[in-house]
Amino acid sequence: MLVARPAFRPALVRGLALQALRAGPRAAGAVEAWWPVTRVAVLAKPFGHHRWSSTKTTVGEAVLCNKSDTVVLSVPHSDEMRFPFVWLRDNCQCSVCFHTDSRSRTIDVQTFDINSKPTEVKVSRDTVHIIWLDGHVSDFNINWLKEHSFQKEAQQMWLKSMYRLPRKTWTAQSFEDILTRFQFSDVLKSDESLYNWLVNLATFGVSIIENAPAESSTIRNLAERVAFIRRTHYGEEFSVRAKPGTTNVAYLSANLQLHTDLPYYNYKPGANLLHCLVQTESDGGSNLLTDTLAVAEWIKRVDANSYQVLTQTIVDWNDIGQEDGNHFHSIHRAPVISENRFGEIERINFSQPQRDSHFNIPVEDVKPWYQAMDKFIKAVYSNDFCVTYKMKEGEVLTFDNIRLLHGRRKYEDTGNVVRHVIGGYLDWDEIWSRIRVLKKEIHPSD
Repeated sequence: MLVARPAFRPALVRGLALQALRAGPRAAGAVEAWWPVTRVAVLAKPFGHHRWSSTKTTVGEAVLCNKSDTVVLSVPHSDEMRFPFVWLRDNCQCSVCFHTDSRSRTIDVQTFDINSKPTEVKVSRDTVHIIWLDGHVSDFNINWLKEHSFQKEAQQMWLKSMYRLPRKTWTAQSFEDILTRFQFSDVLKSDESLYNWLVNLATFGVSIIENAPAESSTIRNLAERVAFIRRTHYGEEFSVRAKPGTTNVAYLSANLQLHTDLPYYNYKPGANLLHCLVQTESDGGSNLLTDTLAVAEWIKRVDANSYQVLTQTIVDWNDIGQEDGNHFHSIHRAPVISENRFGEIERINFSQPQRDSHFNIPVEDVKPWYQAMDKFIKAVYSNDFCVTYKMKEGEVLTFDNIRLLHGRRKYEDTGNVVRHVIGGYLDWDEIWSRIRVLKKEIHPSD
C-alpha cells in the first residue's frame, strides 16, 4: 500500500520504482514506493490485471497489465482492446521513430528492445499517452488504435475493405446479371467510373468497356489510367490476328481452348484487356469465359478428393518460341488450383498447349491427377459454368487472368474483314493500389 511520508523525495522514489520494474513484477510487488497516483503506483500486492497505472476520462480508460504485457484500452461504444507493449513501442508515432511523410517506421531494428515496458499510461482527450522505462514518450490517437486493433472483427473489416475485396462467383445462369458495362470516355475522365470499373473487375473478375476508339493506343491509354502496361515476352500491347508461321496458337483462327494466359510465368499478369478493333463477319470468333472459382467451389463440395489432387499436384507449364526475333523458354511449376496459406484460391493455372510433357511427380500419382482433371475440364466447359460472348467492335473485354479461363470459337476471315483484337495486361498489385488510392479520395468515410 502507499505510505505517507513527511519528506517526499521524488528522485529517490523514481529510482526505487525503476529498479523494481527492471527486476520484474514480483520484485516490484515487494517494494513500497511513494509516487503520485496520477503517475505510477507500485503495488505492495498485485491484483486483478496487475495494474501499474491507469487513467480514466470521458473518452476512455487505459490500464497497464503486467501479467499479459499489454495496455488495455476501453473506450465508449467499443469492446475492450489490448495492445502488446512490444507492438506499441515498435509503432511509436513520434518523429524519432516514424517518418510521417513516407509513413514509414524508422526505429533502428538493431537496437530495438523487445522487452520495453511502460511506466505510465494516460488518456487525454483523443490520445493515449505512454511513458516508457527509458524515458521515451509515445502518443497514440485513439481512432488510430481502434483502426489497428487486434480484435478479430476489426482485423477482418480492414482485410475486406483495404487488402482484398471479397470475390463473388458466378455461373452461366447469373453471368448477364453480374456483367457490368462502362463507357470508355467515363473511365478515362472520371475517377468514380474508374474506381467502379476496377472494383467490379476485382469482385466478379469480368466487365466490359464500351465505345473505345478504334486506335492502336486505346489499350495503353486505358492501362495507364490505372498504372502501366505489364510487359511480357510478347511485348506490351499484342495484336491477335490470324497469321501464318506463328509459334502461338492464339494467333490462329482455329478454336482456342479455355486457358489462363502465361501459366508458365512465376509472376504472371493479373488482368487481361482485349480491345476489339475488327470483329469477324463469320459465325465464329466468340469468346468463352468460365469463372473457375465457382467451378473449384463445386468440385470441393461434390468431390473433395479431386479438389485435393488439383490443389496439391505440381504441374509443369512451359512456353518455347520466339516473338519478333526474341527467343524464349519459360517454365513455371504449380498446381492447377493454387491456394495460399489461408486455404484461399490464389491463382488458377491452366493451358492445354502450355502443359509440359515433363510431369515430375510419382508415377502412381499420374492417373489420379488425370481423373481429377477430367472432372475439372468437363465442368469448365459445361453449360452450367461456361458462357459465350462475342465482342462488338469498340468493346474492351476486361477479365481476371488468375481467376477466369478464356478461349475463342474458330472463325473465318474474309478478304475485306480480318478479325483484329489488341491486348494488354495489368498487374493486380497496381490495380489494388489504384483502388485503395481512389477509395480514400472518393469514399473516405468507408
